[in-house]
Amino acid sequence: AEKGYRVLVFGVYDGILEEPVLTEAVTPLGYILIANPIRKEARSTFDYFKKQQVAIKVISGDNPLTVSNVAVQAGISHADQYVDASKLSEEEYEAAVEKYTVFGRVKPEQKKIFVQLLKRNNTVAMTGDGVNDILAMKEADCSIAMASGNEAAMQASQVVLLDSDFSRMPEVVAEGRRVVNNIERSASLFLVKNIFSFLLSLFSVIFALTYPLEPSQITLISLFTIGLPSFLLALEENKKRIRGKFIMNVMEKAVPGGLTDMIVVGALVICGVTLNLNKTDVSTASTMLLIAVGFLVLYKICSPLNKFRSQIILFCASGIFFSVVFLHKLFSITGISAVSLLLLSILFFSADSIFRHLTTLVEYLFERKNEKEQKPFSRVVQKFLSIFKREN
Repeated sequence: AEKGYRVLVFGVYDGILEEPVLTEAVTPLGYILIANPIRKEARSTFDYFKKQQVAIKVISGDNPLTVSNVAVQAGISHADQYVDASKLSEEEYEAAVEKYTVFGRVKPEQKKIFVQLLKRNNTVAMTGDGVNDILAMKEADCSIAMASGNEAAMQASQVVLLDSDFSRMPEVVAEGRRVVNNIERSASLFLVKNIFSFLLSLFSVIFALTYPLEPSQITLISLFTIGLPSFLLALEENKKRIRGKFIMNVMEKAVPGGLTDMIVVGALVICGVTLNLNKTDVSTASTMLLIAVGFLVLYKICSPLNKFRSQIILFCASGIFFSVVFLHKLFSITGISAVSLLLLSILFFSADSIFRHLTTLVEYLFERKNEKEQKPFSRVVQKFLSIFKREN
């Protein structure tokens, strides 16, 4: 067992086998040693999960000493910390799942309980290939079965490795992260437009003002600050670890952009009414402002920039330039007066400052919410004001 073998004793029993407990003497004739071959990819796979701060627990029905030695050979961290689950009382389960890495002589019901205990503070994935794993797999957040295993286990699992090769799991994790992280970024871009459109519509109704944008102008904005970037960013590999809640992460990136759009365009509309600016001047200036804020949001979402993301921003900026210069009639872009141009310049620089400080405020509020710290709103405002003063 110390060398990692499963050990069976072959012998002659003097009595009659009627009960699970032996009552007569057994004459040993020899040992049968069953080896557990370690795949060459095992160590690199477990190294990957170690770097990703994923804790590995080995839960088996075999001799804990044997399982521990096999786990050590596979390169599992702390595999020398093992326990015989048959000797644990129910009161000791919770402490054991935190302390030990390898569990031997585990019954199916105990596997289920161990997974339930681990789920209290962790996201748990369970992999197995036998009937005795089904109860635990149903309890896990993500259950993974081997195609070479029991059919019932495959039916109970959420993921089946068709080649029964656990070394594929890093690829599975990477693909999952790419999908979730890229959808999160794309959703943030689309939500910016939705927040702005809702608030501006409400603003126009309350103050009985004409909606400043033409449908063709909205199409131009959406094409190069939302649609095209979202499509291209979805193709990028993204192995960043998923943190926090999906909706909260999306809102954290989208809310500052949507509010900035509303503030600057609302100010432009009010100034346009006050200064009696031409309607076409206001709509064109609003389009330019929204494009500028759109690129601020896109830059924030793409940070930190790499070669691929920089190329996306440059490509979209080139598309905007080409459309404004050569397709201005199609997108209802007209020349604007000097007053409108001056107002546009002022609001553009204001938009940059407003977006940065709204981002700081929203990130702070979401951070406090994630930490579940109940702080008075006045302290939140004071914190924001101190940040505002420091940056200026």
